[in-house]
Amino acid sequence: MITLAKEDYEKILAHAEKELPNEACGLIAGEKNGSDKIIKKVYLLTNIDHSNEHFSLDPKEQLAAVKDMRANGLVPLGNWHSHPESPSRPSEEDKRLAYDSSASYMILSLMDRENPVLNSFKISGNDAEKEELVIG
Repeated sequence: MITLAKEDYEKILAHAEKELPNEACGLIAGEKNGSDKIIKKVYLLTNIDHSNEHFSLDPKEQLAAVKDMRANGLVPLGNWHSHPESPSRPSEEDKRLAYDSSASYMILSLMDRENPVLNSFKISGNDAEKEELVIG
């Protein structure tokens, strides 16, 4: 299970909407408690691809985020990105680029602007398994 505070969900949503029509992206960090993950901080990063079909995290921002995690005693839990025009599930490219099978990959679909959908996945090779996500 992975837990995300409502205000952090709203932060991700606002950033994703601001970046339209492109994908938005970032990192998530927090604490692990057994198999449970508690997100304590969401990082909003720049998609240096400026594309609506894929993303690349800005390396300088990524490094700064990891330094901030360490300074605050947080562990990296994974990343998040938006799908402006497709469902909240990993694309073939998302699966191909998912190099860490212990990470959580959160995908926010803005396909239906009135009803955004956020899901979290564990990805290993070509397999994507939905994680239980609690927003509250």
